[in-house]
Amino acid sequence: MPERQRYLFIRILEACNADCFMCEFALSRDTFRFSREDFAELLPQAAAAGVGYVRFTGGEPLMHPDVVELVRAGTVAGMRMSLITNGSMLPRMASALAGAGLAQVIVSLDGSSAATHDVYRRSPGMFENGLAGLRACAALGVLPRVNTVVGPHNYAQMPELQRVLTDAGVRQWELSALKLDRSIRYPDPEEVRAVCDPVYDADPDALLVPLGKRFYGDTPEERERYFADSQTPRASKPLCHVVDDVIYIDGKNGRMFACSCLPHREGSGEPGGAPLRERGAIRLDTPVFRTHADFFRDRGPEVCSGCSTTAAGYSDDVARLGTAAPWQY
Repeated sequence: MPERQRYLFIRILEACNADCFMCEFALSRDTFRFSREDFAELLPQAAAAGVGYVRFTGGEPLMHPDVVELVRAGTVAGMRMSLITNGSMLPRMASALAGAGLAQVIVSLDGSSAATHDVYRRSPGMFENGLAGLRACAALGVLPRVNTVVGPHNYAQMPELQRVLTDAGVRQWELSALKLDRSIRYPDPEEVRAVCDPVYDADPDALLVPLGKRFYGDTPEERERYFADSQTPRASKPLCHVVDDVIYIDGKNGRMFACSCLPHREGSGEPGGAPLRERGAIRLDTPVFRTHADFFRDRGPEVCSGCSTTAAGYSDDVARLGTAAPWQY
């Protein structure tokens, strides 16, 4: 069985032009930008660490003035390049990104129409620009994916959004539960399942089916934790396999973590991330990083409270099959 390639996530900036109610980077004007020089230094380290996929996150990555050249540099180095965007700038940048070798684009869409999505994101034009950018990227050979944050405000729109994304030619879809610093309550959990179970159970030859676990859980135990305690589904016991395959870099603070869901846990009393640099040079898979990753491999299925549906599903796929399909995270 071929060895799995790892995912490298890099938060290349924290600035954003959207005002999403659930996001700490809403309308941020932070001036940090991950530099082309740092990326050039990082790429050989990433290759040596077995990285095959690189994903830029933010903030809004398309606000980075060098994002096209960063994508190009990663492509030249043999990486499959991806980025996640709110989509506002994507239609006018799709051609340049595809020309630089972008392999996958992920657009955040939370409503089934502009009338809802643009309200949730508090940003007029986001929905139409996002769909236009996805279509443009697909036509240029870039794998189109959508990430959706689901909560009490929008779960009823998921069947219609499924149809919209299918018609738009989107190839991958993640539904991840809304996470706030308070409990998330649904008036009727059975109604959530009645609406959303058919979305997951749809014929994949006819409709786009979400990746990973159901955002409210696949088992009775997961659903009880989610609806009663706002505990999102996580990797199944005994081990979380994501931490063997992921390095998440917080560019501004120079820290790295073993999962894209873990940076918020810094200072939680559990092993936090690790410095990106040692004695001034970028180092991946350091002893500090491995201690951090080992803790969450062993304890993540018990202690993690912010897992994503794709991370949980990826870990379970690896546990069951020993591998995961490309771009399953």
